[in-house]
Amino acid sequence: MDVNFELKPWILDYAEDFAENANNADISEYMRDAFPHPCTKDDAEKLIKMFMKKDGKELYARAIVVNNHAVGNVGIFLKEDIYRKSAEIAYWISEKYRGSGIVTKAINESIQYVFEHFDVIRIFAEPFADNSASRRVLEKNGFQLEGIMRKSVYKRGVVHDSCMYALVR
Repeated sequence: MDVNFELKPWILDYAEDFAENANNADISEYMRDAFPHPCTKDDAEKLIKMFMKKDGKELYARAIVVNNHAVGNVGIFLKEDIYRKSAEIAYWISEKYRGSGIVTKAINESIQYVFEHFDVIRIFAEPFADNSASRRVLEKNGFQLEGIMRKSVYKRGVVHDSCMYALVR
């Protein structure tokens, strides 16, 4: 499936799209607990306001937009202190667009932008070990598996392994 998309800064007009697409147990299953589930429009507005406030300073956050609707997100969060040359990437996409190649391309555009515009030399991700789709898009973008962290995350009453992937400029 070849779908045209754009990466756009988040705006409050996308709150309904965010809530509709993110309100999916399959998406929240692999996200940090701060990612709301169920996701209401109010939850979406709070996150979007945070993205808007911190974008360009503490993070790079972009809506993945198809036909003027936000269907996903790529967020790259700048780290501090001794980790200030590193950033963590997180992403999700509507179930409707899984397997379309959009996330792979959106990650590629995002990491290029961050490497060009921020003082970052390393972007990392920590997907759950059993999230093969997420691991695959990272690998397609040149991220290398640095290790598997055994029993490192606890989500919905279950302990999971997670992975450390990184891309170094």
